[in-house]
Amino acid sequence: MAGRDPEDEVRWPATLQQWRAMTFFHWAYEADQVRPFLPPGFEVDLWQGQAWVSLTCFRMVDFRLGSLPPAGGFSTFPETNLRTYVRGPDGRDGIWFLTLEAGSLPLVVAASNLYGVPYRWADMSVETTADAGGETIRYRSRRRAGRRGGRGDGPRPGHDIRVRPGPPRPSPSGHDHWLTGRWRGYSTVAGRPVSASVHHEPWPLCEATVLDFEESLTADVGLDPPGAEPVVHYSSGVRVRLGPPRPVRRAA
Repeated sequence: MAGRDPEDEVRWPATLQQWRAMTFFHWAYEADQVRPFLPPGFEVDLWQGQAWVSLTCFRMVDFRLGSLPPAGGFSTFPETNLRTYVRGPDGRDGIWFLTLEAGSLPLVVAASNLYGVPYRWADMSVETTADAGGETIRYRSRRRAGRRGGRGDGPRPGHDIRVRPGPPRPSPSGHDHWLTGRWRGYSTVAGRPVSASVHHEPWPLCEATVLDFEESLTADVGLDPPGAEPVVHYSSGVRVRLGPPRPVRRAA
């Protein structure tokens, strides 16, 4: 279940990777605003009666298939995902992706087909600078194929965000772990629900200050833009083992 520690061991990972310089932005929504984005059999996972949607920006590092070595420069690239929290037909909790933007075309093609998730190719960068006030990270992305569905009729969806990481959170709350400690991703392949287990060490969570924030991914997928300031977490990153997609069995 959602929380600080991983739920499944993932003995035979389909991919190995690192998620570095990750910033989470979380917003509360009414469940009825999120429910239309889920396929039949899935329910919104609630925290104290509210649904949550998160935008996560990070750098994928040393991405590889199984036991193969990383493929040089093709293995490190920026990624951003927009997701919400669900309970699958099996009754377990996990993540449902609304969109995933990646700076690697091979990953977009391979992961979209293998995992059935909505990856899209984008021009992206993650830049770290330092000044007297400390370290600043800037996440930039603009989708290459225009608006959702490749229509190209309008500004390309993306984001331009700057954050300043702060000190470690000394005692992350249950809500912090509920938002960040998710150990399963759901999707559909050939119209059938599947899930993939995720394993990594507990997130080293830090405070973060948002310096600039512009994004159009929420509106592009059809979700109402956030109406409040986000709950923000920053993490230097983790090493990740991602399992293969497996069919989801409906709970008895």
